[in-house]
Amino acid sequence: MTQQKQQGFTLIELMIVVAIIGILAAVALPAYQDYTKRAHVSEGITLGASAKAAVTEYYVSQAALPTTNSAAGLPAASNITGNAVDSVAVGAAGIITITYNNKVASGTTIILTPTVDNTKGSITWTCTAGTVDDKYKPANCR
Repeated sequence: MTQQKQQGFTLIELMIVVAIIGILAAVALPAYQDYTKRAHVSEGITLGASAKAAVTEYYVSQAALPTTNSAAGLPAASNITGNAVDSVAVGAAGIITITYNNKVASGTTIILTPTVDNTKGSITWTCTAGTVDDKYKPANCR
């Protein structure tokens, strides 16, 4: 009779593999959560782009910045929503405030501020204000 050799993994080898998978998961999950929050913040920036266009168009036709959504020709702030966005509001001097829900952090904001350059006849936008954590903001908003 011939003797067959046992084949397989030892318990210690299996435990090492499980430990490696656990370490990878501990690193990957927080990075993935940050990634999803950044994606939700960029959704708000995208929704704000239509408001930026409306504010710019209003300025071109009226030579002044709008102070409300209706003046800019936009729906009510609470009607401009998304998966992670509660509202997009136009306020005094054409300032656009994007408010997020709990998918980013409930009630946090990004503020888009227009600056009119009368010599060039253009509007430039900055988004450095707001309460969204800097690590979730796009690079041009930090």
